[in-house]
Amino acid sequence: MLILATISCKDGNSDEKKTIVEIQGDKFLINHKPTYEGRSWKGYPVEGLLMNSRMVQGLFDDQNPETAGKWKYPDTGEWDPDRNTDEFVAAMEEWYAYGLLSFTINLQGGSPMGYGNEGWQNSAFDLNGAPRVAYFERLSRILKKADDLGMVPILGIFYFGQDQYLEGDAAIYAAIDYTMDWLFQSGYRNVLIEVNNECNIRRWDHEILKDPHVHALISYIRSKEKDGYSFLTGTSYGGGAIPSPEVVEASDFVLIHGNGVREPERITEMVQQVKALPTYTTKPILFNEDDHYDFDQDMNNMVAAVQAYASWGFFDFRRDGEEFNEGYQSVPVDWQVNSARKTGFFKLVKEITGGNP
Repeated sequence: MLILATISCKDGNSDEKKTIVEIQGDKFLINHKPTYEGRSWKGYPVEGLLMNSRMVQGLFDDQNPETAGKWKYPDTGEWDPDRNTDEFVAAMEEWYAYGLLSFTINLQGGSPMGYGNEGWQNSAFDLNGAPRVAYFERLSRILKKADDLGMVPILGIFYFGQDQYLEGDAAIYAAIDYTMDWLFQSGYRNVLIEVNNECNIRRWDHEILKDPHVHALISYIRSKEKDGYSFLTGTSYGGGAIPSPEVVEASDFVLIHGNGVREPERITEMVQQVKALPTYTTKPILFNEDDHYDFDQDMNNMVAAVQAYASWGFFDFRRDGEEFNEGYQSVPVDWQVNSARKTGFFKLVKEITGGNP
């Protein structure tokens, strides 16, 4: 079965879009061809996988004046959301050359400290779910570059550190409706939807965003169509957790996280457990967040995922005492490949995928 995520309109400021993402069985396709076509690594198939990295702060800003001063660039002493997005876009060609085909971006970001939430307000929506237009202008720059390169962003809509700034279910639905209408109108065909990050985390304020209710939002988004097409949609779970049968059934692809998983054997086990669920049918399984590295070792979580035929995603945050250039999650972000950890990740991605010309 071929599942399409395409739309046939243009936005008012650009030519017709270039990149289409599809799913065929458990494979991702870009422009009707399997990703990494014909590629295998050490006897393991790579064709159809979607290697990715968590880059959720590409749209970041902070509406809370009490915390906004935390995010100053070391060279200017000021925060600049447009600089952040411009530097993100400038780095994308290098990521792509290494073989990265996807990254997770989020309209409510993620913790800019790596882990934890301390009062900042970073959301593309106001209390009623209406858009903050500047966020979508920045998102458009990222999606346009991804479309030009042939990349497939995973667009998250909600984050558990920010949903408290939306008032009730009506605001949740308003935010979804605007986002999806904007995507259809803009004409992007290369986007996967992650309803929310880690739906099983207790810190969600809205019940509808929690497991076991969130599968209804997956179905709601999937029901939206334009010219017979809809966006491929899923949602993610916290590190080591297995999605509910309802979410697996409702989703086009299965999102899981490897955070805190220190034994690569558990990665293999997680993939097996997903496939053993009674509602699982053949579809891609994709890790889009994992803070386990050891990229110089023969076995690590990325290798285990590839061996189990699951895509894998890098979660990189700045630890206490580390330099500015560490941490794709930690604001302000240095989006270049210029630390030992980033370099280790991208070198292994290139070894596994063969890179992109």
